[in-house]
Amino acid sequence: MKKAFTMIELVFVLVVIGILAATIIPRMRTNPLQEAAIQVLSHIRYTQHLAMIDDKFDASDTNWYKKRWQIVFSNAVTPNSTVAYTIFADTATAATSTYSGDADISEIAKNPENTLKLLTGGYGSSISSNHSQVTKKLNLELSYGITSVEFNDGCDQGLRIAFDYLGRPMKGDLSGNASAYENDNLIRRDCTVKLIDGIESISIKVEQETGFACILSSSGSECI
Repeated sequence: MKKAFTMIELVFVLVVIGILAATIIPRMRTNPLQEAAIQVLSHIRYTQHLAMIDDKFDASDTNWYKKRWQIVFSNAVTPNSTVAYTIFADTATAATSTYSGDADISEIAKNPENTLKLLTGGYGSSISSNHSQVTKKLNLELSYGITSVEFNDGCDQGLRIAFDYLGRPMKGDLSGNASAYENDNLIRRDCTVKLIDGIESISIKVEQETGFACILSSSGSECI
């Protein structure tokens, strides 16, 4: 006598498979907003790392502090003004010995994952997002649908963060400063970087003094 599944057993198996699929498949879908936040968080930490291992102090240059490593967000010089960011260390122009606060191609950090690429999504006066050395994922709008970036709380002076040799976060454009810590431009309150995709948002906190960075929970009260 042959054994076979009854119709009820087959229906039961199909129901179980349906329940499992409904539970597992949504978890497998990508979340562009979350992916963008993880990437930005990683690059904020990398900027801090560069600042700590590459101290720009130079006793022969009174403006040495303007060379500090920084991460800057902008929609300048990108197709359709899309949102991108760049990691760079400013240098003085040979002709005028002045600092622009704008990323030149020679000042941008190399991508550690591919040294033929630069850590920019297209920003500055000499590089745009269709340049062969651009790391396309740093264009947040084209890669993840991020339509705007906001800096709030302790870092509301421009869309950039720099770090000193101790890894302490600094706010604002350093190119116009007259001293290493003019106007006490160390971040004195935790900084919040908000990524917005037009519908939802996600925030990254950069702590004062230590520069420790993390992604905030939806309530904005704790790191996740």
